[in-house]
Amino acid sequence: MDTDLATIGRQTMQAAEELLKTAALQPGQILVVGCSTSEVQGARIGSYGSDVVAARILASLQKVCSWYQVALAIQCCEHLNRALVVEQAVADQYQLEQVTVVPVVKAGGALAAGAMREFANPAVVEAITAHAGLDIGSTLIGMHIKKVAIPVRLTQKYIGQAYLTAARTRPKLIGGARAVYEMC
Repeated sequence: MDTDLATIGRQTMQAAEELLKTAALQPGQILVVGCSTSEVQGARIGSYGSDVVAARILASLQKVCSWYQVALAIQCCEHLNRALVVEQAVADQYQLEQVTVVPVVKAGGALAAGAMREFANPAVVEAITAHAGLDIGSTLIGMHIKKVAIPVRLTQKYIGQAYLTAARTRPKLIGGARAVYEMC
């Protein structure tokens, strides 16, 4: 299994920073991240979770998000219905519905379990509507991204051995043939 932590950290930082620049997230907006540490190590999703890999990825994400003053939401696995770990301030600001559960490696995933330990004041919420997202290892974050999601092709295609998918969002375009979408 590929567990070169320095490489995983660099890949995560590069991907997160490129996405935040491309998406032009504003301070206080939300980046949702789903991650299979099993896939990062080259194993099947849900089969080989790693606190060590999760810690490196989480530290990298937190560093980049702090540079851009962007809130970080970590998606749990399907065993917790893809609930999310956020800072309590984010839950309060966005009036998110909190749920009672403590993510662990086998029910929530290593990254969510790590966020519960490392966030200053963690809260678990049922759903979120994020402004951009990173999906590391096909964890299916789409349910937590604002409409309309736009795929972002990042330079970084993998974190470890896990395929990386990214998205930004834009407001819906409404109207018909006479609608104008840019100020003249």
